[in-house]
Amino acid sequence: MPGNEGLLDPRQLASLVERDEIETVLVVFTDLYGRFLGKRFDARFFCDSVVEDGTHGCDYLLTVDMEMNPVPGYAFASWELGYGDVHLVPDLATLRVASWLEKTALVICDVESEKTHALVDEAPRSLLARQTEAAADSGFTVLGASELEYYIFENTYRDAAQRGYAGLEPAGWYIEDYHALQGTRVEKLNAAVRRHLRRSGVPVENSKGEWGLGQHELNVSYAEVLEMADRHGIYKQCVKEVAEQVGMSVTFMAKYASDRAGSSCHLHLSLWRDGANIFAGDGELGPVRCSDEFRWFLGGWIAHVADVMPFYAPTVNSYKRYLPGSWAPTKLAWSHDNRTAGFRVVGRDKSLRIECRIPGADCNPYLAFAAALASGLDGIAQQTEPPPIFDGDVYAAGGLPAVAGTLRQATDAFEASEFARRAFGAHVVEHYTRFYRVEQEASERAVTDWDHKRYFERI
Repeated sequence: MPGNEGLLDPRQLASLVERDEIETVLVVFTDLYGRFLGKRFDARFFCDSVVEDGTHGCDYLLTVDMEMNPVPGYAFASWELGYGDVHLVPDLATLRVASWLEKTALVICDVESEKTHALVDEAPRSLLARQTEAAADSGFTVLGASELEYYIFENTYRDAAQRGYAGLEPAGWYIEDYHALQGTRVEKLNAAVRRHLRRSGVPVENSKGEWGLGQHELNVSYAEVLEMADRHGIYKQCVKEVAEQVGMSVTFMAKYASDRAGSSCHLHLSLWRDGANIFAGDGELGPVRCSDEFRWFLGGWIAHVADVMPFYAPTVNSYKRYLPGSWAPTKLAWSHDNRTAGFRVVGRDKSLRIECRIPGADCNPYLAFAAALASGLDGIAQQTEPPPIFDGDVYAAGGLPAVAGTLRQATDAFEASEFARRAFGAHVVEHYTRFYRVEQEASERAVTDWDHKRYFERI
């Protein structure tokens, strides 16, 4: 098999199909939330037809809400336009065994226009592909990683839903950050996930307990940034489906409960050319020895957070994570190896990279990486200087710009951003503005347990 264990090319897939080792091919793309959507194909039909011709899906899938309701107000797809098809084109570099599913392979698709066969700009993977192309045009290869955290529960998903997601039993009963003992108790899930990811072309580094009851983190190896986003999506799918198989459930909500730590998705990025990390250099930025490109990339990334914040924090729940002393950043500052800052510089020489701690575990990786890369590349193009390094507790600091406090505030800034329109296109900004407005409106209409507890008797 080429490259990592579990990756396939069409010839290898055909051989596995002939030996009845693969019967199904799961053909997917991600919607705006980052969920895998698609079809399960008979493996022989996939080899005979879909490899060459791709398949089709309804264009409404890039406009639906979480409940799959068609949402009016989009220029891209609507009842008036008839909700036609998009062309789903398998990226065969992503073809792999889905080890956690019986006799199944998986491939991720690009979404193309049925009429022009160009990438659909509004599709999340297209946004990141455009930014990696822009980086390549400047001579850069982009390496990235995402660190995902999640909560594990002893309840199944169906049981959790029937309980109204109340009174669930966490997989742990004390804060277990780095604890080996408590980690052992959930190895029936985490060990299976590590094994299946490795066998499915997603190399795994480690897993560990985190700073919440039943909270864990599992890290996969860094890669070129588009491949890393693919790995992120496969990882989430695998974790959820293995949890289902072992009678447990997990959540990637940014803030599962008000009295629990949030779940993050720290993004790491570096730029490379001719096999060398161009962030390394002889310049000095505080204690960091770096290049001009590093300095400007950091400056642009910080400068444009407000322009693209919904790509890092896409739900109403996302913003409940940003609390002082919570391990989630509340202000825009950078530091060297300081977890109170929104931007943490780590490594040195060839491992020098920037970690952005703003995204939560609920982010769509294609959008989050696209936002980060567009911001940093603009910083290099404009030679944007970063603010001075911050030493100390960023939570306690005054005078620093704050992270957006609500999805509404973030969407307002995104909609008005000239940078976002220049980076992604006005039609893309309008499409995602509509998406985030719908999410905000759904939250404002919902009657929740908070309403009942506050008003049922005492109002």
